[in-house]
Amino acid sequence: MSTVLHICTTCRAGLPVLEGETCAGSKLYDALSNAAPVPGVTIKPVECLSACSNGCSVALSKKGGWSYVFGNLTQDHIPEILQGAASFAQSSDGVVPWRERPEVFRKQCLARIPPMDAG
Repeated sequence: MSTVLHICTTCRAGLPVLEGETCAGSKLYDALSNAAPVPGVTIKPVECLSACSNGCSVALSKKGGWSYVFGNLTQDHIPEILQGAASFAQSSDGVVPWRERPEVFRKQCLARIPPMDAG
């Protein structure tokens, strides 16, 4: 089952972005895209995750599994984001035991969304 790591490329992380500058979310996407690939994980840009007051945000999703939105992320969190994405990809239903999640995913989870086919 393929996992998608969505990166909000319009996130400004609460900072003004001057014309011609790259916003924080786009920088995070570029850095994650240039990191070593994670088996079973596709990184995709999205224009907005509607988590604007929560810094840079990402979402993890997979068919038939729970989805998650995480916020207040920076480029310093890239190793944890990739570790969390790998654990999510290895799960059958998108649920990674809380203690096995990277700390930033335990503390910065903004939303947990049930699978589309959930009763």
